[in-house]
Amino acid sequence: MTVDQKLNFEFIGDPAVAPAMARYMKNRFLFLGLKSPVRKAQSKPVLQASRKVELVTVHAWIAALYARAPREYQYLALDLAEYNVRRWQLADIVIFKQFVTQKSWWDSVDHWGTIFGKYIQRHPEQKAAIFQLFYQSPNLWERRITITLQLKEKAQVDTDLLTQAILFDQYTDEFFIQKAIGWALRQYSKFAPDWVLQFLNTYQLSNLAVREASKYL
Repeated sequence: MTVDQKLNFEFIGDPAVAPAMARYMKNRFLFLGLKSPVRKAQSKPVLQASRKVELVTVHAWIAALYARAPREYQYLALDLAEYNVRRWQLADIVIFKQFVTQKSWWDSVDHWGTIFGKYIQRHPEQKAAIFQLFYQSPNLWERRITITLQLKEKAQVDTDLLTQAILFDQYTDEFFIQKAIGWALRQYSKFAPDWVLQFLNTYQLSNLAVREASKYL
């Protein structure tokens, strides 16, 4: 691998493992056949090299990897974005927004959500700005980001933002949205059970969302 703007890197997969991985993802993506520990081991030199190059180069690597067909390369792109999260500014997050709606499925979207969540932990004053990047989007995956954005915030959840995100999709008949609503409420119930209980008593939510939200209550 050369440390320049063009990333010369190829995974070495196991074709015997690839079909099962593809089936798990509903055959939406081509897989090379790298289970997570193997992929992470092979990714390590790229991640380490990314800390030594300019951010414009890291962006180029992420975009190039995301464009490749095998799913493992999107995972590496996501790992690069997370590995460098302390280096990002709001302008970088705006650039990353485009990838949420590219090759979208729960695995990539939730990893982007984790990256954005770690970013707002480092820049809490920008939480509302990040939220607004995705709020009321016509794309369900971007709206899932608004619902799950604060999963890592523990007791620091901005309940106004969470309420806005949930109520916008209160009646949306989409599994991944309703699952996200329940997930976000369940997570916050670890720190504010009374607030979550009152929320459930105040607003009519889907059976799926209520069931998920109530697990720890």
